[in-house]
Amino acid sequence: MITLGAVASAHGVRGQFKVKPFTVVPSDVAAYGPVHLEDGRVLQLTVKSVAKNLVICEANGITDRSMAEGLRGQTLSVERAALPELDETQTYHADLIGLGVQDTGGQQLGIVVGLHDFGAGEIVEISVAGSSTTELYPFYKPFLVDLDIQEGKIVLAAQPASDDKGADTRVDDDD
Repeated sequence: MITLGAVASAHGVRGQFKVKPFTVVPSDVAAYGPVHLEDGRVLQLTVKSVAKNLVICEANGITDRSMAEGLRGQTLSVERAALPELDETQTYHADLIGLGVQDTGGQQLGIVVGLHDFGAGEIVEISVAGSSTTELYPFYKPFLVDLDIQEGKIVLAAQPASDDKGADTRVDDDD
């Protein structure tokens, strides 16, 4: 199952609710057929509007505010087969979870446990090999050296490539 979003709150008194989308196009939370909730229910969503990065939805069987409030926190998922095929330059985040990550020297850094975008580019969260901690790494070029889903690995550079002028871009604490 692939999670498309999560119910944030009720909206109004007629059973509508707000969904925090995890899709590139917010209204796509309803584009792939019925969604499965964590509690086992299956809902057919209809998108009513998109406002402030939230999707206002209604669903069959959800007819009043208290029913909509009961959905709060539930994730909305579809089967992987319901999603469209991607070209070779695209990947679904769900396909990256669990992949091994190594540095350019071949040393194992850990396993992908999450991807985040805080506004300055994607960040990959890695469960550190042999530890109970996680670390965050930039997940874009020049840091992302290789991504091979078939091989089940990602190669990251610990530092970006130097610029054309050969300038030293390090920051020393002694300065």
